[in-house]
Amino acid sequence: MLGRGVGERLAEVPPEEVWSPELRELGRSCELVICNLECCISERGEPTSRIRGKPFFFRAPPAAVDSLRAIGVAAVGLANNHVLDFGEPALVDTLELLGHAGIGASGAGADREGARRGMILEGRGSHIGLLAVSDHPREYAADADGPGIAHADLTRESGWLTAELGRLRERCDQVIAFLHWGPNMNPHTARWQRKAAAGMVRAGATLVAGHSAHVFHGIGWKGGAPLLFDLGDAVDDYAVDRRLRNDLGVLALWRPRSPEAKLELVGLRLEYCRTGLAYGGDAEWIATRLTDACQRMGSTVERVGEQRFRVNSA
Repeated sequence: MLGRGVGERLAEVPPEEVWSPELRELGRSCELVICNLECCISERGEPTSRIRGKPFFFRAPPAAVDSLRAIGVAAVGLANNHVLDFGEPALVDTLELLGHAGIGASGAGADREGARRGMILEGRGSHIGLLAVSDHPREYAADADGPGIAHADLTRESGWLTAELGRLRERCDQVIAFLHWGPNMNPHTARWQRKAAAGMVRAGATLVAGHSAHVFHGIGWKGGAPLLFDLGDAVDDYAVDRRLRNDLGVLALWRPRSPEAKLELVGLRLEYCRTGLAYGGDAEWIATRLTDACQRMGSTVERVGEQRFRVNSA
């Protein structure tokens, strides 16, 4: 989330400074970096009236695009509850600014068909499909001839979602289902999320990655595919719950062609409007939380560094 307080910081410091040097180096070492962009990027628009009583509106300045480029972001998911906070003009600007920067976007578009169509990224000798979907808010859903997000009720099977995952699987080596789902500040994965993730793997996803809770969840597996139900936050200006520790997140390093280290997590420490790697007590908290949460999902966690954890199916 690169708006509000983070946006104000971007007026004072170079755009790369929202990330620590170590985190920038890690991001640039990856083949592809994908993130959920939970704001629009624009200088236009007014707070939307689509949702009565909406408390938070997130809009980042154009410099935010360079913050994404600083950690090597290749594509973003836009299916979430903030990309339309400043209306359709700001969404249009977001898509244009990302496109000019060479950053792909999935999960929002000029109409329903465009919003629901996944994108294909080119890696080193492979093709990766990305399909971003959100289960809220319905008011932001794209319609037949109007812009918005890819929306679906993820508590039940969605015909278009199943079909699109299948289409991507036919064309790609790997397929990522990128989901904005579930309530805020909830550390527990719901039964319906487990069922939905398993269904997406059957439909063609080789990785399920979620966000929305602002706190990370445990990791599960289905047919060799990692199920990352929620990764927590990456950068923001949010108030911190000292019990749930929404100032600690994880970055997932997915190596689908590596049988020995298919999935590794890197602990993150979010300061106000700036993020780096977790150390000391923060890293210990992440280790304890991960071990317990993954065990509930039938996964094992091996600590391989100060803030690095290898996750395997039990």
